[in-house]
Amino acid sequence: MTLLETLTQNLKNILSQAVEHTPNKRAVIVFDEYSQLSTLVTGGYRQALPEATFIDFEKTSTADILKAFADLQAGDLVVLVQSLSFRLNEFRIRVELFKQGLKVIEHPHLFRMQGDDIEVYVNSLAYDPAYYRVVGKTLKGLLDTASSAVVESGGASLRYDSAFEDAKLNVGDYTGMKNVGGQFPIGEVFTEAKNLDGVNGEVNIFAFGDTDFRVNTPDKPITLVIEKSRVVAVKNSTPDFDAVIEQIKADEEVWVRELGLGMNRAFSRDRRVMDIGTYERMCGIHLSLGAKHSIYAKPGLKRREGQYHVDVFAQTERVVVDDKVIYENGAYIV
Repeated sequence: MTLLETLTQNLKNILSQAVEHTPNKRAVIVFDEYSQLSTLVTGGYRQALPEATFIDFEKTSTADILKAFADLQAGDLVVLVQSLSFRLNEFRIRVELFKQGLKVIEHPHLFRMQGDDIEVYVNSLAYDPAYYRVVGKTLKGLLDTASSAVVESGGASLRYDSAFEDAKLNVGDYTGMKNVGGQFPIGEVFTEAKNLDGVNGEVNIFAFGDTDFRVNTPDKPITLVIEKSRVVAVKNSTPDFDAVIEQIKADEEVWVRELGLGMNRAFSRDRRVMDIGTYERMCGIHLSLGAKHSIYAKPGLKRREGQYHVDVFAQTERVVVDDKVIYENGAYIV
């Protein structure tokens, strides 16, 4: 299959199996052609949804775009194919579209992915409901009832001596949810410790989101020393990672909050893309640095007050939840 053929099939599966778009519903695709990947993804949607209305963001007025959205009815679909991230004055696109009862698929920041990244990105859009839904729900069930966990990374161990917050799923199953859709590619289960004081130890990270929101991979893993969910020391750092830490420290403590179990098997330690928001789905463990987490509130850490949420990726050998190994040799074993 050509890359376009693979992309088209992946998009058809997302449309039919994940967001469950049906022929009796309308679809609007808003796109730009400022990057190779946005042009390719738009071409895939032209093949997968030939009956959709296609709107060139750069050649269409804000008023006309908003009118196209207003003409849609609940259950219709909007797809946003963006080299950067579309802005319509103060109109927060996805939030407002969800309020209208529309399904939304977002492909943002495509300009950051070029060259070999493009094929990796196309493969990351493959949708396997038997994997995502079954394994995802199993991981959520284990985390929701767990009393402890350990992330083992390159000889280091990060211990969670705590129960966990209600784990959230990003697996393309919107059953019972108010909103249908979100940012693609998908594949993640995430939570955080209920008791942040119970997160202690060390973790080796092989990649992190830098100050330009790109995936930065140092020559050697960086070790974070963590006490009570705070980074208290960094070993084998780099100037780029120092810049991240100093940027956070200027405004808040360097908290370790999110425990993310990425599930997208198109991404690995060696198969990466440059956009941090996309690579976050990598099959393995990522953590967030900074006080910001819009899902979970803690005493002194309100949902909307933190400024930073920087993803870092653990060099993970094993993850043990209670006494059960759930991740080993680059895969989930549940």
